[in-house]
Amino acid sequence: MGIIDFHTHLLPGIDDGSQSVRESVELLRMLSEQKVTTVAATPHFNADRRSADEFIEYRAASFETIKDRIPEGAPEILLGAEVAYYDGISRMKELPSLCLEGTSLLLLEMPVRKWTGYMMSELLHLSCSGEFTLVLAHVERYLKKNDFLLIEELLDNGVLLQCNAVFFTDRLTRRRALRMLESGAIHFLGSDCHGVDHRPPMIGSAVETIRKKFGTDFVDGFFDYCDDLLHN
Repeated sequence: MGIIDFHTHLLPGIDDGSQSVRESVELLRMLSEQKVTTVAATPHFNADRRSADEFIEYRAASFETIKDRIPEGAPEILLGAEVAYYDGISRMKELPSLCLEGTSLLLLEMPVRKWTGYMMSELLHLSCSGEFTLVLAHVERYLKKNDFLLIEELLDNGVLLQCNAVFFTDRLTRRRALRMLESGAIHFLGSDCHGVDHRPPMIGSAVETIRKKFGTDFVDGFFDYCDDLLHN
């Protein structure tokens, strides 16, 4: 089983990620070198900037520019979105259209601040709607601002968590990342790569950190589980 990168900004010219076809192709090459076999292209979606339909059109047009330039052996690309939370998001009827293609997984970016009771109620409402499975993007960013009991409540209600590779590669956060992974609190790993030089993909280094701590069987089992989530 290869590595699944669940969070990237490799599509060109659609957000603050890759700014050219050439850069996107190089990012795919870098991910391939890091043994990534499946990559989620998740450009930022903000409801106050464009509609879901407009976003999907822009995303498709961006993908078309690289489709014929994808290098041999590159990871399979699944189109998705990193959806920015806003108050009232639970009333957005188009949310299911922003799930990662072929799945019911919706990657949601929360504000990096203390969450209110209203925000929690919206997350729980969305999670229990039955329309999709919520995945919180780069969960490590929220831990300093929120009691982990809130995260545990979301976990108990079917919300999944994605963390960035840097959570494992930063010596200040590595220990906590490994504890969360071992306890089953992390469901997806993402590079959150934005460019070749600015926030390049480091998922290979994160996986090596995990391998050194828990062994190859653990790593294979984790990505088998990720693959099951993608296909169920």
